[in-house]
Amino acid sequence: MNDEACPEGWVRERFFRRERRSVPKAREFAVEALRAWGFHEREADVELCVSELATNALEHGVPPGRGYLLLLRREEGGQVLRVEVHDSGDGTPRVADQPGRGRDEEEGGRGLLLVDAVADKWAVAPRDPGKIVWCEFAVRVPAPRG
Repeated sequence: MNDEACPEGWVRERFFRRERRSVPKAREFAVEALRAWGFHEREADVELCVSELATNALEHGVPPGRGYLLLLRREEGGQVLRVEVHDSGDGTPRVADQPGRGRDEEEGGRGLLLVDAVADKWAVAPRDPGKIVWCEFAVRVPAPRG
């Protein structure tokens, strides 16, 4: 990505260790970035998705002794907010079967149901080692002050 597509300050990233308290720290980090960028309208949706993706990374994607990277990036002239969670685990996350379809006892995957419901789009991309689970949100660009 060139500098025009991603001006300085439009990317925030932080590495989190494999520990439960990293999930609330990841949410706080995301909210701080959103507020610094002036994005308030979808703050709760982004916070929810960060929480779910970070939790999934901890439970399924981060081997002992490792961690995950949370990356937030404004794209398309600032009109899209992309959230990425990079981990080094195997497997491809998937949305659990919805209740009432015969697999109610299945644990896991329901967080991705939430991500699917509130994000504009999401997917999984390969990484060596591991994967990137990302989601995107269309956002209004705040009007310039002046």
